[in-house]
Amino acid sequence: MTEKGSGFPVARTVLQQCLQARLQVKPADEHSEAEFVQIDRGIVIYVCFFKGATDEILPKMVSALLNLRLCETDLGKLVSVLELPGNVLIVPQATLGGKAKGRGMQYHNNIGKEDGLRLYGTFVSLCEKELTAAAASGEAEVTVKHGTYGNRQVLKLDTNGPYTHLMEF
Repeated sequence: MTEKGSGFPVARTVLQQCLQARLQVKPADEHSEAEFVQIDRGIVIYVCFFKGATDEILPKMVSALLNLRLCETDLGKLVSVLELPGNVLIVPQATLGGKAKGRGMQYHNNIGKEDGLRLYGTFVSLCEKELTAAAASGEAEVTVKHGTYGNRQVLKLDTNGPYTHLMEF
């Protein structure tokens, strides 16, 4: 799945099924404690945008990621996070765009910080809308939590299997 016409991906994502995930979004400092966001059962989506990414790809990404049958029910059946229903934690992950050069990594193909921040914010909003719409038809309370773009973050993840999938758009 790549952006139409280019042959090169404009975004890379990694999806991971989780029982619980906790992400530090602000480190502790002398005036305050660290801040965290947390989800229970659902998926963690790591996302990186490349040069050439535009808003046009976002609805396709959201639909594909939230509708893939990657979550396991208590009976072992694979369903989407929308069908589970489950929670979503979105983590901006610029390192997904790295390429090895010698003994180091280069990130020349990653989108610029301002454009990446804007696309990330829109991606999070679209995920929230989609999950809210799906949850409205059921009784389960679901949530979308997200990390902060451009900052180092600490993640603690409990997974029920190494259900980790790479997807490019």
